[in-house]
Amino acid sequence: MELFYSRDIEGGICRLDQDESGHCIKVLRHRCGDEIAVIDGCGTLYRCRITSDSHKGVEAMVLSSEEGWGSHPYRLHLAVCPTKNNDRYEWFAEKACEMGFDELSPVIGDHSERRVLKTARVEKILVSAAKQSLKASVPSVNEPVSVKEFITEHASDDALKLIAYCFEDDSAPRRSIKEVLQGYEGSEIIVMIGPEGDFSREEAELALKAGFIPVHLGTSRLRTETAALAAAAAVYLRHMA
Repeated sequence: MELFYSRDIEGGICRLDQDESGHCIKVLRHRCGDEIAVIDGCGTLYRCRITSDSHKGVEAMVLSSEEGWGSHPYRLHLAVCPTKNNDRYEWFAEKACEMGFDELSPVIGDHSERRVLKTARVEKILVSAAKQSLKASVPSVNEPVSVKEFITEHASDDALKLIAYCFEDDSAPRRSIKEVLQGYEGSEIIVMIGPEGDFSREEAELALKAGFIPVHLGTSRLRTETAALAAAAAVYLRHMA
């Protein structure tokens, strides 16, 4: 199924932007009267019929809609430190979207080497990944904040809050993420993944005081992007039918 993306759907009319219109008309050769499928990024799939086939701005009449199309039975918020190489971060976001997550927060840790991230580029990649994996929801991407800010902001959340780090702490032993997820009956999950230099002990202590559970992702030492994808996969497999 070929999917298009639009946030401009109102009054029974769907409008595609110039990029989506060009692909629809110039590449796929759609014309007036053809039916297309459009996602709004918020969970709804629209079946539409093209009424204007300009390659600069396709318009289509909405025939039907389906809420929750391609959805998953959990809400996953990933807080992941930027990687030194942007391509690795974008790769992780794309692959995690294919499995299913809902929100991405780039967080800057005490040991982070990279402290900036172009969120607009990540958003475009997530739109493409959602279309490719047949999902009507596109994960939201927040502006970067510090690890400590993120922990403080979510201290009172009722979600299952997990933080993955590499060092051992006898006062708060890490548990397997698989074990923790298996014992959780709710649907709201937050997972924090640190930079290549790991979270600092001060950040870890702050997270534990805020109700985060320390977890590990197995015996292998993983890169940031691999760890984030492994966490997304663990949640996905836990809820897979």
